[in-house]
Amino acid sequence: MTVHNFPRSISSVKAPPIKTQGIKTKLVPFIFQSILWNGDGRWIEPFAGSAVVAFNAAPKRALISDTNRHIIAFYNSVQNGTLTPASVREHLTREGNMLREQDEVYYYEVRKRFNASADPHDFLFLSRSCFNGVMRFNKKGGFNVPFCRKPDRFRQALVTKIVNQVTWIANVIRNGEWEFKTQDWRETLSEATQSDFLYVDPPYVGRHTDYFNQWSEEDAAALATSLKTSPAGFAYSMWYENKYRKNAHFDEHFEGYPLALKSHFYHVGSTEDLRNEMQEALVVSRNHAVAAGPLTPTATVVEQSDLFDSAELADV
Repeated sequence: MTVHNFPRSISSVKAPPIKTQGIKTKLVPFIFQSILWNGDGRWIEPFAGSAVVAFNAAPKRALISDTNRHIIAFYNSVQNGTLTPASVREHLTREGNMLREQDEVYYYEVRKRFNASADPHDFLFLSRSCFNGVMRFNKKGGFNVPFCRKPDRFRQALVTKIVNQVTWIANVIRNGEWEFKTQDWRETLSEATQSDFLYVDPPYVGRHTDYFNQWSEEDAAALATSLKTSPAGFAYSMWYENKYRKNAHFDEHFEGYPLALKSHFYHVGSTEDLRNEMQEALVVSRNHAVAAGPLTPTATVVEQSDLFDSAELADV
């Protein structure tokens, strides 16, 4: 397996099969070009989400964790072979046909079934047929996102696209030494060593709550302290500024740290007027930063959505 040292360029970013809000697909090149790491240790992500950055990095060794047990169970099922490209095609084709015949009634039947059984195949089905690809759970841990109102969602082209995404991540996992754990970020950071590199993408403090747990200012402050005292290098993604305000978290916790900025459009709504330009920030530990200080924001990236890439929107 070829291990890519950083910084490096990437010509084509691939999207994973699971969708989450705030997915970093469009920002992967920016992240990879901003960090220095020789790839000797493990690539560690304590807030896995979709794990789009990890899969595109494709390190030889990785520790991927999240408190969302369904995300980790999904990737563990890919790793142990209980969820395969063939099983995904069969499941999405069958369930998609049922959805087409019964409309939203069937979506809610699958959602109820998933909340009782936590089947990874149903998790994938819900991720790709719920409203705007949002991942959200109620206080009892039940998936509660409504239907996207597209009963013909799983046409053959989209099913094939998802199958190809599963094939891709299965190959990345199979070609390396990857470990997936359901655990708190503190436990994950405690396992980091000097040769490891931490990519940290927590819920955006001051903007959203987590898709599975609450995330407070106190949590963000504790994470900042832990990163600065970790033996591993780190890159920390966070929103920096929009037309309304600047994120005070940086001045408070990362003053003097190398900071890379990228301007892009953040979209969490269904209409054009809800799309606002913002600056995405990447704070990097001092010995792992390509630049020694703040960079001039790079060219604006116009995104159709943080949740779906433009090609998938065409599939809808």
